[in-house]
Amino acid sequence: MVPADVPQMSPRCPPGAPFFMKGHGSKFGRKKEAAIAALLAEKNHAEAARVVGIDIKTLKSWLRLPEFIAEYRRARWEVAEHGYARAQQNTGVAVTVLLMLMADSKTPASSRIRAALGMVDTARSGLDFDMETRVAALERAAEEQKNKR
Repeated sequence: MVPADVPQMSPRCPPGAPFFMKGHGSKFGRKKEAAIAALLAEKNHAEAARVVGIDIKTLKSWLRLPEFIAEYRRARWEVAEHGYARAQQNTGVAVTVLLMLMADSKTPASSRIRAALGMVDTARSGLDFDMETRVAALERAAEEQKNKR
């Protein structure tokens, strides 16, 4: 059931229909998911709309819907979190490369050393990302507690 505080899209929507359901019901959900995937993969909004098979105006209107924005942000966080996890998994390899290149006086390795250092820095940034995620969760919990009072 849709919470009472969730607005409806228009008077034409059936009573109790969530604001993101307009006319096509589950079709909108599938298209919305496809649009989020396209926004993550394509270079701009126009390309994302084209790939999904919707008009750019439709995509831009969806980008103003709170529920769509929330799902898009969640998907972006998942992509970023996956990238940081991969960097963290490969930190050991990056450090090994760095140590081998540092010990080998014959190897002109400035670009490889930079790459290894970049991997270490990216992995460290992932820890910052984890911390930011935890702080955001604590802030949401504090806000929920505040609203309960």
